[in-house]
Amino acid sequence: WLWLVLSLLPLIFLERWIHRHLQGIWLLLVRDADLALILYSLLMLPGVLVHEASHWLTATLLGVRAGRFSVVPERLPDGTLRLGYVETEHVDPVREALIGAAPLLAGAGVIIFVGYTRLGVEPLAEALARGDLLSMGQAVAEMTARPNFWLWLYLVFTVANSMLPSASDRRAWWPVLGTLALLTVLLFAFGLGPVLLQTLGNPLDTATRALAAAFSITVGLNLVFAPVLWLLELGLIRVT
Repeated sequence: WLWLVLSLLPLIFLERWIHRHLQGIWLLLVRDADLALILYSLLMLPGVLVHEASHWLTATLLGVRAGRFSVVPERLPDGTLRLGYVETEHVDPVREALIGAAPLLAGAGVIIFVGYTRLGVEPLAEALARGDLLSMGQAVAEMTARPNFWLWLYLVFTVANSMLPSASDRRAWWPVLGTLALLTVLLFAFGLGPVLLQTLGNPLDTATRALAAAFSITVGLNLVFAPVLWLLELGLIRVT
């Protein structure tokens, strides 16, 4: 849990930084705000598709009617950008919270699957844990030699930087989390804590480890890309 929280904070900061500077790079290159928005949205399209498709699929599985589905970017009245959306009917907070959390869970699943089965990040993670620089270099060389490495890396980058739920996605989280916290306190107060831990301990532990792994991969990837984007943007500023 501690590692999950510690990795979430830089994840949020880095995702916002990446989005802001990617937009800045396109704007410097094309000098047209609308064209820069189109190019930026095309670059992030795989991640946006996973984000919105997870909303739609979860709503369908929960019996919630879904309306329009869009991955066309648009500017909102407050000046922010919306790269896509799925319209769903108004339902109870539990189902709304699950639909809102879908992109985070789906994105984490894609990152873990691609990271471990296509990119082979496990040797790199083990080398990082040991602090073995030589093994880290060997692991990176082996990763880059894998088939379609850059394509899989691009997919992970776009999914990782599109999986965090928006403010509207998180709207129903707090009432549901507050209710769950109250129920947990009551169960422990009535002496049912051991039963709760025995029933939910292993699934929660597995889910927490999976999310922490996905967050860690995302943070590591963004830490590699951030200096490259910063230098590219700085170079474009000086040149133009």
